[in-house]
Amino acid sequence: MILRKISKAKLKIILEKHEKWLNNEPDGERANLKSANLEFANLEFANLEFANLESANLKFANLKSANLKFANLKFANLKSAHLKSANLKSANLESANLKFANLEYANLKSAHLESANLKSANLDFSCFPLWCGSFNIKVDERLIWQLIAHITRLDTKGCNKETKTAIKAIWKYRNKFCKYRTDVKEI
Repeated sequence: MILRKISKAKLKIILEKHEKWLNNEPDGERANLKSANLEFANLEFANLEFANLESANLKFANLKSANLKFANLKFANLKSAHLKSANLKSANLESANLKFANLEYANLKSAHLESANLKSANLDFSCFPLWCGSFNIKVDERLIWQLIAHITRLDTKGCNKETKTAIKAIWKYRNKFCKYRTDVKEI
């Protein structure tokens, strides 16, 4: 795939026109950054709601606190991207590479993550989507143990015997996640 080079000046114009488009102002234009090379780009606090970033290279990009609601990030390379506190609500991240990405405090509510690579990604304090759009996510042990730790801490009063038996079967693994965290003590 051939990536389009985008200069800082051109990116600034695209973002300004996109903001006008979002506000229904004259000369506004939806951001089309499909297949753009934005490696190491500083997009902190950028408003990219509804932007097309399909197949874009955002490797090592700073997207801290960026608004990416409803953005198309299908097949995007977000490897090692900084997405702390980013709003990815309803974003299309299908088959995106998020390996080593920092998604701490990110809003992933209703995000489409099918077949996305989340290996070694930091999802601490994020809103993780539990719907069919998150099937087939590529994960590592850290995320699996984190999810198990949270499942074993659910209040199961009122649940049927089968549910309680399933929770009890994984109970012995409840503290395994802590070995991946250096900022918390064993529970």
